[in-house]
Amino acid sequence: MSVAHDTLSSQQAMELENKYGAHNYHPLPVVLSRGEGVHLWDVEGKKYYDFLSAYSAVNQGHCHPRIIEALKSQAEVLTLTSRAFYNDVLGVYEKYITEYFGYDKVLPINTGVEGGETAVKLCRKWAYEVKGIAPNKAKVLFVNGNFWGRTLAAVSSSDDEDSYGNYGPFMPGFELIPYNDIPALEKALEDPNVAGFMVEPIQGEAGVVVPDEGYLKKAYDLCQAKNVLLIADEVQTGIGRTGRLLASEYDGIKPDIVILGKALSGGVMPVSAVLARDEIMLTIKPGQHGSTFGGNPLACRVAMAALEVLKDEGLTENAYRLGEIFRSEMNQFIESSQLVKLIRGRGLLNAIVINDTEDSSTAWDICVKLRDNGLLAKPTHGNIIRFAPPLVMTEEQLLDCVEIIKRTVGEFEGQG
Repeated sequence: MSVAHDTLSSQQAMELENKYGAHNYHPLPVVLSRGEGVHLWDVEGKKYYDFLSAYSAVNQGHCHPRIIEALKSQAEVLTLTSRAFYNDVLGVYEKYITEYFGYDKVLPINTGVEGGETAVKLCRKWAYEVKGIAPNKAKVLFVNGNFWGRTLAAVSSSDDEDSYGNYGPFMPGFELIPYNDIPALEKALEDPNVAGFMVEPIQGEAGVVVPDEGYLKKAYDLCQAKNVLLIADEVQTGIGRTGRLLASEYDGIKPDIVILGKALSGGVMPVSAVLARDEIMLTIKPGQHGSTFGGNPLACRVAMAALEVLKDEGLTENAYRLGEIFRSEMNQFIESSQLVKLIRGRGLLNAIVINDTEDSSTAWDICVKLRDNGLLAKPTHGNIIRFAPPLVMTEEQLLDCVEIIKRTVGEFEGQG
């Protein structure tokens, strides 16, 4: 017996997911049914500020009319041809995105983790065919605390037991070094078989961990000196989120390979991309890598609209300005807070660290109270709460959210 969508209560919806879905997520107990701009509504009609943006996928705000219009108009004409044939949108998109970010070539793909897989394959191919590393000897460096997905390759590069536990054997040729540690990178690069260094400019899932100023520039220079590719995982930090088009711009570098996803579609559908120069990208020949849905006309139209919105509405600049305001307000609050230890971030990618242990439920409990007070956020690593609202947020809305956060933490401290 089916239950009509419009009659589902929050409890019914959660029970259905629990009964029929895999238990591979632990969502905050709220059931959402509508989104617009910076707001979400649950099935009972309660309105919330979205302070997660689907892990930075909804930078342009929920259901942005220009992106939705691009989706609708293309969906009525042509959605998928596969890459067995040319289509009349892909080339236009490829020209648009490569000029937008300043790269020679793009390899269009679907999800962010596929982007990471593609980047690693490209790096290895380049290592053998351009750098001249002996067959099957290439190494790719990653850092502790990295997160780029949950495929076998991604978990093979993880140091989080929840990600890799009981999934072995793991991908060979991956090596982990500490994040934000230039001497460790310098030592690892002494190995002539190192082909690439894949790194997030800011670690998102690890809790918005911002490295020392100049870290990425020093890493890039070291890689250049050793003929090693620097691969920037900008799936979460790119598309304006940190107050720059790409977070790597803060260090004034142009990574050899850039991985994009999430907000590349404004959260409308899975779209990701890998950007690189010809020397790297053209090592992959026909039949050696691909995807049925990669570069489909629907995704291409949506991605172009999403990037146009970012530029036309000045969302990158808005993220920078509002981020400065947010951290300033929160730093003032932290001075008198018993619970909040610090705030860190760039642009509108921020996190607060709760003065508690990782195995505590404090951050989760605060997020439940934030939900009750009309703001949705999610903890990570037990004692960290990530705050990443859509970049279309206004200053007035941001300050309203700051008051909700302060009031909620204050209520929680009062009960403690």
